[in-house]
Formats: sequence, structure tokens, C-alpha cells
Amino acid sequence: MIRFENVSLQRGVKLLFEEASLAIHPGQNVGLTGRNGTGKSSLFALLLQQYPTDAGEISLPGGWVIAHVAQETPATTSSALDYVLDGDEELRLLQTELENTTDGGHLGELHARLDAIDGYRAESRAARLLHGLGFQSEEIRQAVSSFSGGWRMRLNLARALMCRSDLLLLDEPTNHLDLDAVMWLEEWLRKYQGTLLLISHDRDFLDSVCKHILNIEHQRLTLYTGNYSSFEKVRAERLANQQAEHEKQQREMAHMQQYVDRFRAQATKAKQAQSRLKALQRMKLISPAHVDSPFHFKFLVPEHQPDPLLTMEDVSTGYAKGAPVVQDLNLNIHAGDRVGLLGPNGAGKSTFIKLLARMLPALSGQLTQAKECNIGYFAQHQVDQLNTEHTPLDHLRQLNPQVSDQQGRNFLGGFGFQGERALDIVAPFSGGEKARLALALIVYQRPNLLLLDEPTNHLDIEMRQALVEALQEFQGAMLIVSHDRFLLRATCDQLWLVDDQRLLDFKGDLDDYRRWLANRDNSSNAEESRQDGANASSRKDKKRQQAQQRRQLQPLKKKAGKLEASVEKLQQQSEALEEQLADSGIYQEQRKQELKQLLEEKGGIDSELAETEERWMQAMEELEAAQQT
Repeated sequence: MIRFENVSLQRGVKLLFEEASLAIHPGQNVGLTGRNGTGKSSLFALLLQQYPTDAGEISLPGGWVIAHVAQETPATTSSALDYVLDGDEELRLLQTELENTTDGGHLGELHARLDAIDGYRAESRAARLLHGLGFQSEEIRQAVSSFSGGWRMRLNLARALMCRSDLLLLDEPTNHLDLDAVMWLEEWLRKYQGTLLLISHDRDFLDSVCKHILNIEHQRLTLYTGNYSSFEKVRAERLANQQAEHEKQQREMAHMQQYVDRFRAQATKAKQAQSRLKALQRMKLISPAHVDSPFHFKFLVPEHQPDPLLTMEDVSTGYAKGAPVVQDLNLNIHAGDRVGLLGPNGAGKSTFIKLLARMLPALSGQLTQAKECNIGYFAQHQVDQLNTEHTPLDHLRQLNPQVSDQQGRNFLGGFGFQGERALDIVAPFSGGEKARLALALIVYQRPNLLLLDEPTNHLDIEMRQALVEALQEFQGAMLIVSHDRFLLRATCDQLWLVDDQRLLDFKGDLDDYRRWLANRDNSSNAEESRQDGANASSRKDKKRQQAQQRRQLQPLKKKAGKLEASVEKLQQQSEALEEQLADSGIYQEQRKQELKQLLEEKGGIDSELAETEERWMQAMEELEAAQQT
């Protein structure tokens, strides 16, 4: 169990949080939320003992292995596979000992330990991690130094996942991933057996992975039971009681409803309509939780709305003649189109966006852009190209030298650059602040075609919410590549799929896309299995062996399943008691006997839970050992 006892933390003159007392139980998946700068990453540093608390104590079980994602990657010549395998330190120590030991008895002990930690399948597990995070089979043998910064961060993530940890700390793990890798990571984390603390600004990701939310707000740490949507609902109900904010929220909802009414009339897109309407209904629930956000902006109505904006006839594009990444493009982009771009890693989504932005040429065919087409293009290189010696107001004046100080400050204030912050140079800005400034400069130019390539990287939840609301009212056309499913659901009414060098109209929604990816992977795995089994025993013998193994495994599976159900039931009982103990009223003098009874009941449940978990893990080990024979 992780315990915080009256913990306070201050960085410089800024108090991040104080007098925090809470407990995180083994096996819990906890989402750590709060605005940028509230102390989320600093809390991770405390757990890693990188610096001490200013007051109070944090205690962790002795001997716990903690895994986290390194921020730097050495430019080593080791292969990606070896680099990831290095994440399992015990595995590497055993392998080294095996290479240097000649004593027969000790060799037997080492091999037994290697078998116990599943060391013989370590390379296979590492390869699956790399594949899930988007690496191709031929890439896992390449040197780490050959990969770019974003791919090195994926390697660091895979290395952390490879560690057989008791506590896993993940700080924005989806920032450098595309949608299919995010979906894969989501499934992996849901099966993780240890304790997880996750910093993320992706609502869908938090909802899927976490059953508790630890929120930092107003220098307080508060642990909530439930996923992120449950937390937002609680916070929204509290804020909605403040009349002024509530009225403001109602006005925002009226704007959103106008969009819903307009969209509902498009009968040709019924399935997408249902997906969008569900997202908008959810937005009505969560929007009150953001009425105190510092970010409020909107896109001005474009000065011109040519239709079509872009036309393509037999277009192909790529980085070298004769090697198209996407080809046979025959389409029009019309005013008002709202498109989410899907596709497996490396399929060419960003390449297609660069073609539309005229950053890449058409290798063949005809691409025609309307004379009054005004493109607003957001990608990482726009953020990197900000002049670090200039202020946000300087950047705005490069677009419009006539803008007054007050006009510029008013506009930039909606993006979080309030007061003197608009006059600070960009150099020390965080990644999120630079992304906000790059978005502000695009908004200021009144585009009628928006091209957004992963616009939410480094943006916190408040800024993402503001961006969603602004895009809801945007009257131009837009194409979005994003791993943020909430953003896609809430703003797009069409989905296009880039796959196998083609661009297709995807008829389903994002849930259908998840199934499409799963079927695609299953087909690939089935093909690999057929190839691997080409030299194996006959199909008839294999079926007989499988049937025999199933009979042998059945009692073990039944035992493990029964214990797992007991563990889940006891965890629910423990969480229910936690909620009762979180009620401050229980600590009043007149309820002293009730508190004592609750504490005794909680202690008994926790003791039984620990014992049952131990029996379940032992049963799982027996089952896994039987499956490997």
C-alpha cells in the first residue's frame, strides 16, 4: 500500500499541495489529474525519491519494483529489442550469471529462476510490446540511435512495460502514440497486475484504464472512486451550483445544441450522427466541470467559403517519385466537411495531411486548390518553429502589425496567456504553452480549411475542452488526425481510413475501427501461426493434444476463476467501506462506535482480500505452469 501522511510539497516559492493524507492499495489503477503546473509530475518524483517532501511522509512496501518512462534515450547501437529487454533487470542479471557460471548445481538454480520469471519467452514478450507500440518486425533489430525522438520515447515506454514492476508510473504515455497504439496500450494496462499511477489528459483513456482518480486542485490531493467521467460529474454538480458559472455553461450548451440540430438533419450520415450525438450528450454532462477554465476562444467566421476547397484527380503523394505513400486519390473537400482521419501506424495519415497543406507535392495527378482557400495547418513542426526569443504578442504582430496591445492581450488571454504572460519570451514555455500559442496563431488567421495533425499533444484537459467547443462552432472544413477519441467523436461527422496506400470512406464509428484493427491483427497472427505450424505435427495430432490439455487445465481454470471472482467481490466491499470512511461526518464524536465498527470491518475485509489474492496468484502460477508443459 502507498500511504501519504500529511504530505506537503513546495517547488521554489510555489506551494503545490499540502497536508495530503491518502492510501492507494495494491492493484489499483489510479489516474492523476489536475491542471498543468499543479504538481502531477512532482508527485511522481516524490514516489521515485528524487527529492524529499517538505512535510509529512510517503511510505511504500519494502522491496517494491517501480517502473517509469525515462525522459532521455541514449543514442546506443544496441538493437531496439535488446534495449527493451534491458527493462527487466533481473532477467539481464540471470542471463549474465548463466554466461559466467560453470557450476552445475548453480546452473540448475539459475535456469529454475529464469523459468519462474518466464525468461525463456522474454524476447517474444518484448517483440509483442514493440509491435503493439507500432514498430514493424524488421525495425526491432535496428539500433536505438537510428530512431527519431518520438520513436525513442516509444522505446522507453516499451522498456518500462517490460519491467515486471509492482508500481508503474506513466506520465502522458499517449503523447507520442497514434490511435491504434493508444488502443493497444489501453488493453495492456487493463491487464496489468501491479499498481498503476497514470497522468493523462485523454478522457477516454482514463475512463477505460482507471477506477480511481487522484485530483490535484487548490493545493489539495483528493482521491475519488470511479473513472474520470464519474469524477467530472461530481465536480460538475458542485460547480453547477454556483449560479453565475451555471448560467455561462447553459449559454455554451445552447451553442452546442444549435450544431446538433444542424447536424441531425444530415440523414445520409445516420450512423455517424448517433456517435456524435452520444458524444454531445456526454459533453452536456461534463461541460459544467470546466466553467472555471482559463481557456475560452472561438474561430471567427471565415471571410470566404469557396466550394469545393480542394479537388483531387488521380493524385498520388509521397517522398520520392515511384514510391507513393498514398495513391489513387479522387475526392473533393467541401466547405463544412468535418473529417477524422484513421489508419494504422505508418499508413500515411500525416503524409496525406501534408499533401493538403501543400507541404508535399502531388507525385502524379491533379490537385486543384480554390483561389480563396485559406489553410490553417497545425503539426508539431509549427510548434518547433516558434521564435523562442519573441513573445506571444510579437508572434501575433507578425501576422497583423496593426494589432494594439489591448486587442492582442485580449485575444491571447483566451489561450491562457493572461496579463504579463503575453509579454514573456517563448524560450522557457512548456510544450503545452507552445502548442497553445501555435493554435492561437492559426485561429487568428481565420482559416476556412483546418488541418490538425495531433493537435492535443501536450494540451491539458481544460485546453482540450476549449478546443473541442471551438471546433464545434467552427464554420469551415476540417481534417483531424488525433489519438484523442473524445475529440474525434465530438467534432467529426465523417471518418476516412488510410490503409494499403488508399484513402477510403470508413462507414463505421470509432468502436467499429477498434474492431477493424483487432480483426486485422488477428488475420496477421493467424497467418503467422499457419507459417509457424508448417513443419509441426499433423492437424489431427495437434487437436488431440489440445483436447487433452484442455481437460487437464479445466480444474485449474475453475479454481483460478472462482478465486478471481472472490477477489473482485472483496475489492468491491473494501471500496464501499473506503467511501463510507471518506465521509467526514463519520469522525464526529457521536458516531465513534460506528467508526470503530467500520474500521474493524475494513481490517477484516482487507486481511481476507490479501489472503485470497495470494491464493489466486498461486492458482494462476499453477495454471500458467501447466499451460507451458
